Amino acid sequence: TIMPGMMTRNGRAMMPFGVMGGGYQPFGHVHVVTNMIDFGMDPQQAIDAARVFYNHEVVEAERSVRPDAVEGLRRRGHRVVEPGHPLGGGQAVLIDWEKGTLTGASDPRKDGLALGY
Repeated sequence: TIMPGMMTRNGRAMMPFGVMGGGYQPFGHVHVVTNMIDFGMDPQQAIDAARVFYNHEVVEAERSVRPDAVEGLRRRGHRVVEPGHPLGGGQAVLIDWEKGTLTGASDPRKDGLALGY
């Protein structure tokens, strides 16, 4: 399944995007948007970033999550495991109305790629 989203700016489409992965989907939307808005990442960086997901009393942390972050979660009493599967997947197309360009991003965790001409 894929859960589509649309970021807007000043009432105009800025970036259609989609996140797949069952229960991860709503968290994945927040993950991508937060990485872009709060941390200044471009769409590819936002999708590529390490993921952590709370899944039924267990925190799943990808191998790329910093060890000190994982240890901090454990010190706070969380049971942290490395998932045996990718945490979701996503694609996005950033629209730059001023430059007249589209910038695609595709998650390396899943099949897919961003192409243009």
